[in-house]
Amino acid sequence: MSIYQEILEQAKGAKAASFVLANASAEQRNRFLSFLSKTLIARQKKVVEANQRDLAQAKAAGRNSAYLDRLGISKTGIRKMADSLSAVMKLPDPLNRLLWETKRPNGLLIKQISVPIGVIAIIYESRPDVTAEAASLCLKSGNAVILKGGSDSLQTNTVLAQILRQSLKEAGLPEDSVSLVASRDRAAVGYLLSLSDYINLVIPRGGESLIRTVVEKSRIPVIKHYKGVCHTYVDKAADLKMAWSVTLNAKAQRPATCNATETLLVHRDIARDFLPEMARLFQKKGVEMRGCPETRKIIPQALPAQTIDWGNEFLDLVIAIKVIGSLEEAIGWINTYGTGHSEAIITGDNGVAERFLKEVDAAAIYHNASTRFTDGFEFGLGAEIGISTDKIHARGPMGLKELTSYKYLVYGDGQLRT
Repeated sequence: MSIYQEILEQAKGAKAASFVLANASAEQRNRFLSFLSKTLIARQKKVVEANQRDLAQAKAAGRNSAYLDRLGISKTGIRKMADSLSAVMKLPDPLNRLLWETKRPNGLLIKQISVPIGVIAIIYESRPDVTAEAASLCLKSGNAVILKGGSDSLQTNTVLAQILRQSLKEAGLPEDSVSLVASRDRAAVGYLLSLSDYINLVIPRGGESLIRTVVEKSRIPVIKHYKGVCHTYVDKAADLKMAWSVTLNAKAQRPATCNATETLLVHRDIARDFLPEMARLFQKKGVEMRGCPETRKIIPQALPAQTIDWGNEFLDLVIAIKVIGSLEEAIGWINTYGTGHSEAIITGDNGVAERFLKEVDAAAIYHNASTRFTDGFEFGLGAEIGISTDKIHARGPMGLKELTSYKYLVYGDGQLRT
């Protein structure tokens, strides 16, 4: 069987399964999640062993530390995945919710209710934890899912897909509700993106080049998760101690994630008090600093920032630093160089904070908190399918509600349109 034919059969199976899932009870879908959580723990050794083989190959291929961080899964990580599944299981059923209702003058009763989207294809790179998270959210919301992970994580994803399908079978749901495109052939993604008769939505998760490729090639609607160029702005009314700790967390707690701060903006009035200690903390964590000329006058150990550093997603222990003169300049800078992901202001002036929250254009905007909180689990969504930087249909962390659509139910007693 050719690669195209194999993917076509997976898509056909997913579409057939999607109709069963759409009508499965919440109890049955939750039973799948329960089985999955338990099976992940029971087979964690096999998952970790497969992941170690993937990691060894990635290291041999010269992948950097940030990439390896995203690729790796430990027993602790598997336990977190299992906890996430349990959290999703406890969330309210997103299906068949009454969204809107009206009674027309002619007697027609019209109801709008939530329904699944149908079949969702998830295309992602190195992070194999996406495999379980994506499947759990899709299936809880009644959607079938086709997974296409990166070739570097194929061995881990294959084991996880086997666990997913086993759990579906135990819950009495179609195994084809989840399928994994296991081909390493680059043409596989193109084949998948052509199947608009069977797949309703594509969600890419990964680097900018992957997402742009998917958007350009897809014949299916795409929800984009473009790069996360996040800023933290330290205002002149900031509490310095808070600003140091929040900024350090936003940059260094896990720099390889899309919600890590990449650019630090500092108000000129506070720069000489704030930056020396911030630089010391950054250096202690191994963060490379790249600063504007004014920044380098205060912290000469910073490297000169280049034009490319503004608006760059480093995904590493690197940060660009710029001294600015006003709130207006900060907002304008962020709306120019940000990617609509997550932005933060540190200030004790609530009026300034409210202007920032209102005027900055991003999916998540923080006052006195780290950008690292933009995450489905942290937002109480149980898990996330991704963090959308689009504005249509879904924005920010995508949980169960964002994986549903709606339909209208119209009740009459013989009405005719005149």
